[in-house]
Amino acid sequence: MNPTQINLVQESFAKVAPISEQAATLFYDRLFEVAPAVKVMFPADMKEQRKKLMATLAVVVNGLSHLESVLPAASALAKRHVSYGARPEHYPVVGGALLWTLEKGLGEAWTADVADAWTAAYGTLSGYMISEAYGAQAAE
Repeated sequence: MNPTQINLVQESFAKVAPISEQAATLFYDRLFEVAPAVKVMFPADMKEQRKKLMATLAVVVNGLSHLESVLPAASALAKRHVSYGARPEHYPVVGGALLWTLEKGLGEAWTADVADAWTAAYGTLSGYMISEAYGAQAAE
C-alpha cells in the first residue's frame, strides 16, 4: 500500500464511522447472504459482534500508516478465527462483503481509487492473517 491508498482508506472509513451500526448490519447481512454456512460461527445476538467488527476496523484503518503496530493484533485475531472454524477460503468472501458494504455506505464517495485502496488494504491484511493462522503456503 502506498501513502495515497492509506489516506483514501482512512478518509473513506471516517465517512462510514458515523453509521457504524448500520454498516456492520449491512456487512453481516451481506456475508450471511453470500455465505450462509458461516452464520453458525457467530452468536445469535450479533449486537456485540457488530461493535467488535467496527472497533477492529477502526484500529486497523488508523494503524495503516504504521502497519507493524497492528500486525501482532492481526496475528492473534487470525489465530482466534481458526478456533471459530474460519478457513482461508472464507477471507475472500469476507473481503467481498466488506467492499460491498463500503460501496453501499459511501455511495458516490466510493470511487475506483477508493475501491482499489480498500482492496489493497484488505489483501495485505488478509494475506498476512492467513499466513499467520495457516502458514505461508495457505496465503498464496
